Amino acid sequence: MDFNMKKLASDAGIFFTRAVQFTEEKFGQAEKTELDAHFENLLSRADSTKNWTEKILRQTEVLLQPNPSARVEEFLYEKLDRKVPSRVTNGELLAQYMAEAASELGPTTPYGKTLTKVAEAEKRLGAAERDFIHTASINFLTPLRNFLEGDWKTISKERRLLQNRRLDLDACKARLKKAKAAEAKATCEGDTVPDFQETRPRNYILSASASALWNDEVDKAEQELRVAQTEFDRQAEVTRLLLEGISSTHVNHLRCLHEFVESQTTYYAQCYRHMLDLQKQLGSSQGAIFPGTFVGTTEPASPPLSSTSPTTAAATMPVGPSVAGLAPPGEAALCLEEVAPPASGTRKARVLYDYEAADSSELALLADELITVYSLPGMDPDWLIGERGNKKGKVPVTYLELLS
Repeated sequence: MDFNMKKLASDAGIFFTRAVQFTEEKFGQAEKTELDAHFENLLSRADSTKNWTEKILRQTEVLLQPNPSARVEEFLYEKLDRKVPSRVTNGELLAQYMAEAASELGPTTPYGKTLTKVAEAEKRLGAAERDFIHTASINFLTPLRNFLEGDWKTISKERRLLQNRRLDLDACKARLKKAKAAEAKATCEGDTVPDFQETRPRNYILSASASALWNDEVDKAEQELRVAQTEFDRQAEVTRLLLEGISSTHVNHLRCLHEFVESQTTYYAQCYRHMLDLQKQLGSSQGAIFPGTFVGTTEPASPPLSSTSPTTAAATMPVGPSVAGLAPPGEAALCLEEVAPPASGTRKARVLYDYEAADSSELALLADELITVYSLPGMDPDWLIGERGNKKGKVPVTYLELLS
């Protein structure tokens, strides 16, 4: 390599001088050119945007990929410009284990059949999770990374240049101030040989009186100050424009945030529909697995299978498409108009959770309402006939609390 020693020594000298000047400013031993209040507000706003963007980005990555080693692996692949290998989600892995367990323990047994149904639901949940991670990475994480690795690096570079221009400007101001003070002193004391140690190199040739030489030194310092002021103003304007662009960054991040919320809402809605579907499938076969369910039991019905509070889920999650045909195969469809309540055996029941009827043979339910229920001979023990006013239909036992 061809090193330019003179340039290297000059850059080292400038760096040392700026470091000394910066230290003196920190201790209040040197004057400092202050930026206007609007510029300082822009700097503060930009720093806050950068800091919070980093925090949001890191926590979103943790949300999408809780495994730290997997995040490190994805980071390395990204830095090496290589495609991240496809990774099985936790739901898909659980589905695989359940399917293998059902195959080995007996796919025709009640336990094996249930394992198979749950495995299919977990597989759908895993696929939905994969789609959510992919969508969130493209629509939310990528714009945040682009800001930190693109726009923010440009802003940081221009801010460093502005800092150097300010230090140069303050150094020129200090040099001019010293030159003027020395000129005034030389004018008062007469033609005394000046000491140029502070402002000129040692090999400077004295060819005029001290007053004239100091006058030339003042002119030189004023010229350098004008140049430094021009460069500082130009760099300040460039930096200001970049900092004002933070508002556009906020607008872009706001749009990305809306897209992230939409994708997350879609993901949770899909999960809710899949679990509701699974719940109904398990409910339709519960009578075969656990026979002897008695209508007159005083114990509250078991709540639907769900990972969250049923009342919360019913209040917040949209009800997905219902699964028709809950009656076991071979069971004749009930003609509700011809069904009459038995002379005895009717009871009051309180509805635990909202329920949307899958077809015209079922009765839609609202949480906390009271209905009349009764059973019919040969009917699936997981279902009852419910009446509310002049409306009648099948209702699932798991959604009811039978009252004495």
